[in-house]
Amino acid sequence: MPLRGFPAWGTLLVLALAACAARASEITFELPDNAKQCFYEEIAQGTKCTLEFQVVITGGHYDVDCRLEDPDGTVLYKEMKKQYDSFTFTASRNGTYKFCFSNEFSTFTHKTVYFDFQVGEDPPLFPSENRVTALTQMESACVSIHEALKSVIDYQTHFRLREAQGRSRAEDLNTRVAYWSIGEAIILLVVSIGQVFLLKSFFSDKRTTTTRVGS
Repeated sequence: MPLRGFPAWGTLLVLALAACAARASEITFELPDNAKQCFYEEIAQGTKCTLEFQVVITGGHYDVDCRLEDPDGTVLYKEMKKQYDSFTFTASRNGTYKFCFSNEFSTFTHKTVYFDFQVGEDPPLFPSENRVTALTQMESACVSIHEALKSVIDYQTHFRLREAQGRSRAEDLNTRVAYWSIGEAIILLVVSIGQVFLLKSFFSDKRTTTTRVGS
């Protein structure tokens, strides 16, 4: 009997996980020095949105300027030199919302920026419309699994970002240590050669010249 129920369970689970319809933009992009990059999103009034960003992999002090504007140009969010942040708002009107990342304060360091812009909320897996009964045990299990998987995806994303940032810092530290070691080796070689010539000069015979006066 459990084996017969497995295909139905699997089909229901796949359909449930595919029901997520909220729009989300998740992008990682390069932001050169003295540059500014803007993105645009059409949002309906009353829609709840969340903007989350983080400077990863490269970027000096790992900071950027972020600015979010509504269709009228009103600033909803503005932060200067932030490494990461999250901002949630509800659209006050229909139109195109703009959010920009700026690295104009940096003269030679480019940045790698990750952002996740969530528009709207996930619809329920099992809408309550036209339902006269509570969720079945299988439906409740699907909802729980769906929520757990969303949390797993969020954790995996953040862990990947931290891993990439940690790897970049480790590689940068490794490069600096390598250059420092090469510099120490060169200095040690120069000092050793200098000591050899100095010691050689101590033990070398000095020829003196004598001059006879008269006979």
